[in-house]
Amino acid sequence: MNLCKGNSQLEQQILQVNPLLEAFGNAQTVMNDNSSRFGKYIQLRFQKNTVRGAKLSEYLLEKSRVVQQDTGERNFHIFYYMFAGLSSEEKEMYGLLDPSLYRYISGRFGTEDVAQHWKHKYQEVCNALDMVGFQEQEQVDMQAILAGVLSLGNVTFEPQENNGSVKVSEASQGWLKAAAGQFGVQEDELLKCLICTMSVTRGEQIQRFHTRQQAEDARDSIAKVAYGRVFGWIVSKINELLAENVDPEVELREIGILDIFGFENFAVNRFEQLCINLANEQLQHFFNHHIFQLEQAAYREEELPWETIKFSNNEPILDLLLAKPLGLLSLLDEQSAFPQATDKTFVDKLNSSFKGNLHFQPGRGRVLGFSIVHYAGNVQYTAGGFLEKNRDTLPANIRGLFINSVTPLLSVLFTATISRTGTLMPHVKAKVIRGADDKFNSTRKQSVGAQFRHSLMVLMERMYSANPHFVRCIKPNSRKEPGVVDSQVVLQQLRYNGLLETIRIRRDGFSWRPSFEEFAERYGILLVKPDVSLTKESCLEILQSTELTGWICGKSRLFFKYWHKEQLAKCVEQLERAAVVIQKAFRGFSCRKRYLKLVAELRAQALRLQEEAERERSRLLEVEAEAQKRVSLPVPVPRKRRPQPCPRPAPDMPPQPPVPRPRSKLTESTPFDNFLHPSGPHPILGTEEQTGEEAKMRKLKRGATIRWFRETQAQKVMQDDGAFPSWLHGMISRREAENLLTDKPLGCFLVRISQSRPGYTLTYRGEGRCRHYMIEMQPNARYVILGEDRAHASLTELVQYHQTVGIQPFMETLTVPCGQKSRGSLDYEDLECLTLTPSAAEEETPLAEQACLSGPPARGPILQTGAASVLKRVWFRRAKKCQEQQNLDESRTKPSPGEEGGSQRAFPRLHSSIRLAMREIQQFSSVPLNSSCTELQSSPQH
Repeated sequence: MNLCKGNSQLEQQILQVNPLLEAFGNAQTVMNDNSSRFGKYIQLRFQKNTVRGAKLSEYLLEKSRVVQQDTGERNFHIFYYMFAGLSSEEKEMYGLLDPSLYRYISGRFGTEDVAQHWKHKYQEVCNALDMVGFQEQEQVDMQAILAGVLSLGNVTFEPQENNGSVKVSEASQGWLKAAAGQFGVQEDELLKCLICTMSVTRGEQIQRFHTRQQAEDARDSIAKVAYGRVFGWIVSKINELLAENVDPEVELREIGILDIFGFENFAVNRFEQLCINLANEQLQHFFNHHIFQLEQAAYREEELPWETIKFSNNEPILDLLLAKPLGLLSLLDEQSAFPQATDKTFVDKLNSSFKGNLHFQPGRGRVLGFSIVHYAGNVQYTAGGFLEKNRDTLPANIRGLFINSVTPLLSVLFTATISRTGTLMPHVKAKVIRGADDKFNSTRKQSVGAQFRHSLMVLMERMYSANPHFVRCIKPNSRKEPGVVDSQVVLQQLRYNGLLETIRIRRDGFSWRPSFEEFAERYGILLVKPDVSLTKESCLEILQSTELTGWICGKSRLFFKYWHKEQLAKCVEQLERAAVVIQKAFRGFSCRKRYLKLVAELRAQALRLQEEAERERSRLLEVEAEAQKRVSLPVPVPRKRRPQPCPRPAPDMPPQPPVPRPRSKLTESTPFDNFLHPSGPHPILGTEEQTGEEAKMRKLKRGATIRWFRETQAQKVMQDDGAFPSWLHGMISRREAENLLTDKPLGCFLVRISQSRPGYTLTYRGEGRCRHYMIEMQPNARYVILGEDRAHASLTELVQYHQTVGIQPFMETLTVPCGQKSRGSLDYEDLECLTLTPSAAEEETPLAEQACLSGPPARGPILQTGAASVLKRVWFRRAKKCQEQQNLDESRTKPSPGEEGGSQRAFPRLHSSIRLAMREIQQFSSVPLNSSCTELQSSPQH
């Protein structure tokens, strides 16, 4: 993005994708404080060295982390960022309490310094959402869903006394109400999805109650699916906002960056670690194929004397995991299809199927599990939860419940379709079959393992069709300490990554392999003769003229070590120096020759001029002598004329245009400065060169911009007193803005409305010159200076921010606003006038003001002068205050705008049960809550 140097905001939007996805997809583990718990592949698409769009693909988000974290690990970053970054009023709005109360984040929040760091990160996430283009209401709904996930995790169950069913414990009744309110659904409907399953058999509705374990599994599965779909929606929305806007027939070049999880071997390895290590096995096989197999196959094909380098081939491990129908994932899908199958039956099936396999080892002791000998070492997996995670079941009827939620985003998430690779497709609605809600997550649904296998297959197809470059990340130690290198840890990673063999093949192999034609065309100059043929013989002749050794000639190309290219470059450099010497001598000779010729010409010219001057002097002397002899006659005096009276123009005659002074054709056109009538039309620069179509188009653009400002911007920019800020100017040109800032101090600035597009331009008085920064209006109503990485909710906020933080790349801060020259000549007055209707102005303006306003206009029908404009501004502010008072009176008798969707500020669509939930939680919580949390004020979202 830094090298393409595009002139759009797209580069900054793409750069903001990374911190956004890290907040929702990264977490702290025992090996890394910012570990990626998902894989991503971003495709950057270019046209003529300019980025035109981007597309993102995500792989295997570790959803189980939402409900469970091991010792020394945390949940996803976004939960901690929300608690640290939200204000107390916002926490009250979302129904969030003290973070130590929530089970899903294990009650661990961190120190004050860590909380401050998280608060800063939350601000970065909000800015990234604004920069990429997320709407404010979407952001609010997303955080309301995350709050619901946390509240749902605190719901606990206890057995009923009269039957074997379960009920929500009394202490967590408030958390159930809170979760239902944050999800925007009915509490009793959510409770049914947790404690029982409804099914229809032969037209009869059968209700089966869950056990305590089944109810807890249903609770956790809802939380995992909700979070997973929020993450998938973020990726889908990013792809929608960053899609390229070009003709489909235009060919775009592409750079793909795969950032995927590394090999993992923890104390407890689960289903997620198996999928992660499977992806690493597949990528290691691709690395071996590209580095070893293709390169050594090329040597054998060219019949080079080559000793084959042995490397660790992991194809047997891939067959163990991916083969059909007896691979590990195939057996896992087979067991997942049986309702009565358990994790133990799955392990027994593996032990019987892979008995005698060198890369599979049965579990030892009482732990239910197995071991696989990966390319990076032996990993022992705990089989508990494999079937449940592979099925990814969802409680019956929960999908229909969430589709009917009052939270629009939650409804969109569960209306969307899941693709074959596990990607959420919000714009493709899933087919809803009546009475099939209980079958929604049945065995016919694709398993997580099958989705991951398909997505991995698509990824590898992209990899094999590209020209790859590999970046290997080496961890210096296992203690997450800076400045410490553990040699054994580093050596182990170099070995299992195959880097030692890679170093050997790079040292012994031939990294540069040009064809005969390429080599002869590039280095034919070394033969110092014209018309070198592009053949094998010419290449050998070129090489014999040098002192290179160690190269090999194949059947169709030459093979060189990496240092041969440097030696050939030095040979070419010697010829270049020789060419410079020859050029120097020739140019010196030709310059001296031209100099002598020029001196001779100048001397001859001087001699000719001297002769002509002598002849002219002689002629003048002759003329003077002859004139003295001649007698001169008297010159007659001209008669005086009486001045004629100037005819007066008729009263109904329009004023005539001024008569211009005669000017030189060499000077550029300037305004006439001898105006005869003050109300006459003023000339405009360059009108002679403008055609009628250009003037018409300029007028249309100006009208569209004025209409845009009147309808969308006037009320936002206006201050409380009804006036515009002093730094805001109207539709003035670039040169007029620079003239206003000419005699102003360094750092003075103004914001002007663009003449050619709906938007603004910030003009800044810099050192020695004025700088102009374009202010772009994003579709989500955010203001961004082109090239900056921060979005602002208003124009005033943008100005205030850059009064303390410099504007890139010169880091210039705004100091003094540049006001108008006089109160009677506001250059945004035409914009003010457009916010008033003529009829209203005539009705409300007093007679004295109407008399002033009816005077002769000073500059067209829009601009007024003197007291008229002042009176009009007073009326405008008075009318605005009256309108505000009227709105205030109406708001006292009518519902608030937020209830009808008319409010500019976004609020979460929380259910009314959230109030009762907060009170119940307060009764059972040992942590004292603020009074503001116990008695919620009536707000628009309620």
